Amino acid sequence: MEPSVSGTLNSVLQRIDLRGANRPYGSHLPRLDLSADMPTAAVREILSKVRDGGDDAVRSLTAQFDGVDIVDFRVAPETLREAWEALDTGLSAALQVAHDRILEFHREERAQSHEVTQDAITVSSIPQPVERAGLYIPGGLASYPSTVLMTALPARAAGVKEIVVCTPPNPLGEIDQAVLAAAHLCGVDELYKIGGVQAIGAMAYGTELICPVDVIAGPGNAWVATAKQEVAGTVGIAAAFAGPSEIVVVGDESCPTSSAAVDLVLQAEHGPGGRAWLVTWSEQYADEVETAIGDILSLSPRHKETLETLTEGGYLCLVDRPADAVEVVNVIAPEHLQLMCDNAKELAGSIRNAGAVFIGNWAPASIGDYVAGPSHVLPTAGTARFSGALTVDDFQKRMHIIEVSKDGFDVVGPAVSELAQAEGLWAHAASVRERERWANEGIKP
Repeated sequence: MEPSVSGTLNSVLQRIDLRGANRPYGSHLPRLDLSADMPTAAVREILSKVRDGGDDAVRSLTAQFDGVDIVDFRVAPETLREAWEALDTGLSAALQVAHDRILEFHREERAQSHEVTQDAITVSSIPQPVERAGLYIPGGLASYPSTVLMTALPARAAGVKEIVVCTPPNPLGEIDQAVLAAAHLCGVDELYKIGGVQAIGAMAYGTELICPVDVIAGPGNAWVATAKQEVAGTVGIAAAFAGPSEIVVVGDESCPTSSAAVDLVLQAEHGPGGRAWLVTWSEQYADEVETAIGDILSLSPRHKETLETLTEGGYLCLVDRPADAVEVVNVIAPEHLQLMCDNAKELAGSIRNAGAVFIGNWAPASIGDYVAGPSHVLPTAGTARFSGALTVDDFQKRMHIIEVSKDGFDVVGPAVSELAQAEGLWAHAASVRERERWANEGIKP
């Protein structure tokens, strides 16, 4: 049986009815075509300008895209400190709570050195932090101090020596005070008033003012995400495709419809390009949630942005049973997944593809956005199939130290020689024979 897709004049979400539909569900569900939606040619042109023109190009592009002329991009460290000291006590306390929880989580999660010995050959595996990390924090018309915490603190826990932040200026050429305060709290070393593709280019290639970084992390729109893909290889790109926000809510009558509705809206209010899904096996529940979404939208100060996201990327998917909902989720591979239904924890055990999973009615994704501990920089656009959240691992690389004794060499040498000869690598095999000669001639190196 083929699924049906429908919508009414009064509906916000596009309905997809998979009840009785043939498996697998992948062909029945809308998927983002990243290659079609990415502004690759325009991004390459901007990156080329930054690479060749340095600071002057960044100034020109900032005037073009942000509408402001900025002479000195760097925000002085004392300005960050002053922003923190002037912050409202309620907000500073909230940032401190989030800071402490996030930092503790990542310190506990970071990899440790370990050593393995086999046949007198010892290999030490040592996590080494990158020297310099570049973080992109979206901004301009909105501000995200939480994203400063969610990117800078994993880098700090990893042991990164220098942390650089780029964030777009507002129409007055300024940066939100809460963002500056969060940067001070996290010990950010450099902060620049640069946004968009030009920020990614400046961090990747360097300019007269900005030294290039080793790794770039942080979310952004399709232009920023494309820019990160384009500079990959010049620098490391942390985590997966962190684009517009997404959420899937799997719900039933055990969750109040108003809660399911507001949780769909909370990610959609980030603005255009995102996606919000309700997956349920109860048509009555689906109808009631959609009605509740309309009520919540009428109260939202971000009504326009939220409605646009839900209209263009909102879906209501009907399935026969909870197991089918899990299958749908694994195909979508969402950034955020909320399981607000009976047996939510049991269902979570079958989820393979999701950036972050929130279990139960007391766990809205907003908890993860701010204070749960893991970074809220998560894979989007289906990339949760092969990637996960931003972690300390994104700011480290493994270095292996191999120590071989004479006894260890005697054990493995013949195998090395045999493999090298099979691959036609004469010098590889000769390196073993040379050391065998030492033993035969009594040479002690």
